Parts: sequence; C-alpha cells; structure tokens
Amino acid sequence: MSGPAELLRDFVNTYDVETDTDDLTSPQALRDWLEGHGLQPADDLALARNLREGLRAGLRHNHDVVAYTTPEPLEAALSALSLRVAIDGGTPRLVPADGAAHRGLAELAAMIAAAHADGTWPRLKVCVESTCQAAFIDASKNRSRAWCSMRVCGNRTKTRTYRARRQAEGPGMPA
Repeated sequence: MSGPAELLRDFVNTYDVETDTDDLTSPQALRDWLEGHGLQPADDLALARNLREGLRAGLRHNHDVVAYTTPEPLEAALSALSLRVAIDGGTPRLVPADGAAHRGLAELAAMIAAAHADGTWPRLKVCVESTCQAAFIDASKNRSRAWCSMRVCGNRTKTRTYRARRQAEGPGMPA
C-alpha cells in the first residue's frame, strides 16, 4: 500500500476536472477502487464524492503558509465518518470505529491525520490551473509548486496571462 499522501492524491484524482471523467461511477466502482487500494469496501457513492471534493477544497489551502479552518465541504464529509484512536505497538493512529458503516471512507479520512503526522499533508496540493485541479505532492525544496505540471498547466496559465496582458496593452504594441 502506498503512503497516506499518495493514497489521498489518488482518491482526489478519481475525478478528472479537465475531462469531466469520474472513476467512481457506481457503488461497485467505489468498492473496487477502495479494495484495489487495500481499504475496506464502502457503498455510499454520494459520501465518497463529497469526501473527495471536500479534500480537493481543503488541498487548495495547502498552497498558503497560514493556518486555515476546514472547508465546509470537507467538514461535512468528515462528520459523517466514525473514527477512533487505536494504539498499535505504542503508536497512536486513527482507525474506523467498530461497526462503522463506511469503513473504507473512514480509512481514507484517517489518512489525513496520518499524512499530517508524517509531514506530507502540507505538500499535498491541487493544481491552481482552474481547468485541471489535479491533486499532486509538492516535492520542491521550498514547497512552492503551484501546478501539477509546469510543462502543461504552468505553461497554460503563463500563456493565458501573457495574452491577457498583451490584449490589455492594445493593438500596435511591439510583440
């Protein structure tokens, strides 16, 4: 199983904003995705999508250096999931509560705390390119990466900014 940040990134990226493609098209697709990532199955597709988009909203804030409150979509999804603290080998961690109806989704929610504990949560971000919004892990030294790919999304943003600036300058300006 991959680390918590990678798992959260992959979950957020089950919806591709650019192509409007959703990998979680049915309760069975959700079960398959969760089980394929070593998590317990869950059937609540609406809750899964709310958790995913709540995470996407939360990850937008990881570009900022300042502390922030949990965005409402993420807060709403998290409040529907039951977690408890377990201590394994002297190490505390969050796990789904016994009998939790949405165990796989609760396991994903617990990954937020695990990613924070291992230091990867602030590096988990979504691309600032509005047409993309893919989740990525910022591996840059100073944690300043804004785009999932400089070559694609960074170039799109910079080209759009350049064209807007040129258009604002009006015709007749040297190129």
